[in-house]
Amino acid sequence: MITIKRSDVDKMIAHAKGCLPEEACGLIGGTKDGADKHIEAVYLLENTDHSNEHFTLDPKEQLAAIKDMRSKGLVPLGNWHSHPESPSRPSEEDKRLSYDSTASYMILSLMDAQKPDLNSFHVENRRDVTKEELVVI
Repeated sequence: MITIKRSDVDKMIAHAKGCLPEEACGLIGGTKDGADKHIEAVYLLENTDHSNEHFTLDPKEQLAAIKDMRSKGLVPLGNWHSHPESPSRPSEEDKRLSYDSTASYMILSLMDAQKPDLNSFHVENRRDVTKEELVVI
């Protein structure tokens, strides 16, 4: 199970809408308690690809986010990105680029602008996708 605060979800939605028509992206950091993950920080990073179909995290911003997490006693839990025009599920490219099998890959769909859809996924072997239980608190 993964927990995330409503305020962090709202922060992601606002950033993703502000980046339209491009994909938005960032990192998530927090704590682990066995199999449970608790998101304590959401980082909004630049999509250096400036594309509506894929993203690349800005390396300098990524490093700064990891340093910030560590200074707060948090660990990297994964990343998040938006799908401006498609559902909240990993695309073939998302799966191909999911190198870290310990990470959570969160996808925020803005397909229905009135009802953004956020889900989290575990990807094994860059192809086997499992939807993770995501609880907004």
